Amino acid sequence: MSQLDIAQTTTTDLTGTVTDYNVSSQNLDSPGDMQTETWYDFPNSGEYLGYYKTIPELKKAIDALAIWTVGKGVQTEDAETEATLEFLRGWGEDTFQSIMENLVIQKKVFGDAFAEIIRDESGVNILNVKPLYPGDMRVVVDNKGIIKRYEQRVGKGKGKPTVFKPHKILHLSNDRIGNEIHGTSVIEVCKWIIDARNEAMTDYRKVLHRNVVPVRIIEIDTDNTTKRNALITEYQEAIKKGEVLVIPKGTVDVKDAPVNIENPIEWIRYLENFFYQAVGIPRVIASAEGFSEASSKVGYLTFEPVYTREQTLLEADIWNQLALRIKFNRPPSLHGLMQETEEKNVGQVGIEPSEVQATAGRTE
Repeated sequence: MSQLDIAQTTTTDLTGTVTDYNVSSQNLDSPGDMQTETWYDFPNSGEYLGYYKTIPELKKAIDALAIWTVGKGVQTEDAETEATLEFLRGWGEDTFQSIMENLVIQKKVFGDAFAEIIRDESGVNILNVKPLYPGDMRVVVDNKGIIKRYEQRVGKGKGKPTVFKPHKILHLSNDRIGNEIHGTSVIEVCKWIIDARNEAMTDYRKVLHRNVVPVRIIEIDTDNTTKRNALITEYQEAIKKGEVLVIPKGTVDVKDAPVNIENPIEWIRYLENFFYQAVGIPRVIASAEGFSEASSKVGYLTFEPVYTREQTLLEADIWNQLALRIKFNRPPSLHGLMQETEEKNVGQVGIEPSEVQATAGRTE
C-alpha cells in the first residue's frame, strides 16, 4: 500500500509554457551623424492605402476627421489671398477645400502628405497646389535632420527621380516624434484591431453560411465511382434548387456535422469601440446609431479639441509654407448647450457648467 506523505508535495515548472506579452522596442528613423544625408521612402504606403480603401470603418473615421477639419470652408484676411485660393485647381478639377481634405486624409493614412507648390516666374505668386502620392516620395535630410530636398520616383523601375527643393513642396506630417524624419500613420497603431475584427467577421460569415448549407457526412452503399459521382451531382443540384432529394431506402445515410462557435458579436463590438479609441475619433462622429442624446453630446464635446487641433496645425502649415494667412471655419460648438439645466435631459447628469467652461474650445 502506498504511503501518502504531505511532505512530498511538489510543484510543476511551467516556465516558458505561456509566453508573457511584451512590446518590441523600436528606434526612431533619425538622421545619421556619420553620413551627409539620410532618406525615407514610406515603405508601407501600399499596405496602408489598401487598409484605407478596404476597411469601411477606417475610411469613414479618417474621412470624418478631414470633413470636420476643412468642411465648413475658410476665411481669409484680404481679397488677394481669397483670389489665390479660388484659382487653385490641383489636378485640374480640384478646389482649395478638396485639396486640403485630400492632404488631411493622406496625412492620417500615410503619416505624411505632400503637394507640389507651383509658382509664377517671379517665384512669389502661387498658381497651384497639386497633391502627390507619398508612396512615390522620398524625404532627404542632412546629418542635422534638416530637409535638403524631396524626390518623386514614379513608375515600376522608378527611374530618374524628379527633385524638389523644400520650398517647392507643401509637407504635412502627422504625430512626428523626436527627430524622426517622417510622421506616424494612424493605421500603424490600430492595424491589429482592424485585423482581429475582420477575422472575426469573416469567420462568423462562414459559420452563418454553413448554417444554410451545413456540412454533412454521406455514407453510400456502394464503392462504384460512377454511381457515387452521380449521387454527388444530384445532391448538389437539389441543394442549389432547394429541392428534396429522393433516394432508395437503406442506400444512403446522411449525417450532419454541425459547426459550433461562440457568438462573436460582443467581441466584434468591443473591437469596434477599441478601434475608434485607437484612431482618436469618437464613434458617435462616424455614426450616431445606438447612442443616446446625452452620450452623443459628450462624444461631440470631446471631439472638439481633436478637430480644432487639426485645423490650427493646418492653418500654421499653410502660413509657414505657403505664406497664406487663413482660418478654417469651426463647426458649431455644444459648449453653450451643455451649460443648460440637466432637467431638460434626464440622461445628462453630473456635468457642471464650470467643467465645460474649463475646456471651452475656440469657436470664433
